[in-house]
Amino acid sequence: MGEFNISSYIQTIALSIVPFLFAVTIHEFMHGYAAYKLGDNTAKNAGRLTLNPIAHIDPLGLIVLVVTRMIGWAKPVPVNYYNIRHKYGVAIVSAAGPLANLATAFLSAILLKIFMVFIQGTIPANIAEPLQLMIIYSILINISLFIFNLLPIMPMDGARIIWNFLPREQAEKYESTEKYYFIIILVLIVSGILSYIITPIRTMIISVFEILLNI
Repeated sequence: MGEFNISSYIQTIALSIVPFLFAVTIHEFMHGYAAYKLGDNTAKNAGRLTLNPIAHIDPLGLIVLVVTRMIGWAKPVPVNYYNIRHKYGVAIVSAAGPLANLATAFLSAILLKIFMVFIQGTIPANIAEPLQLMIIYSILINISLFIFNLLPIMPMDGARIIWNFLPREQAEKYESTEKYYFIIILVLIVSGILSYIITPIRTMIISVFEILLNI
């Protein structure tokens, strides 16, 4: 087992905070925006239809990022699904957040390509290296959040998408598992299973980005 490097750990956390805040902000904003476009004003009325990260920060989600250096979360945007004018509105609203993270990861990969080709050699290394790392963390964090939020665990986005397509009785049984959410997530994090789930899928997505952008 390698020796724990506290300075490297602190650097990783410091450089990942901004990408993380943007990732969870765009995630929650898109949930609220999708709901708003489908007829629900709850997020807008609560002041959550904003890209200001202060409105979305969840201290516990931030702590989980510090511990895992991979995932975390923001305060869920309030949505009243009874106001949504679409049969599959729950699935659409739920998918909007993770898809926003995937899109952000791809845009970050494009930015990394531009940075490496046009900018990296034109600025001092002590500025270029942290900037490049922040872009890389943006890619990693957004892909991780995309995968994490699609896990079929109530009340996460992946579970909500599945719930929307289930018959009523099965949907109610599925929804009743929400009370085990924190226990399941805690076990996944502590056991390292979450990393085993996210890492290979993230590697595959990054490989697709590299092929598309010739990085």
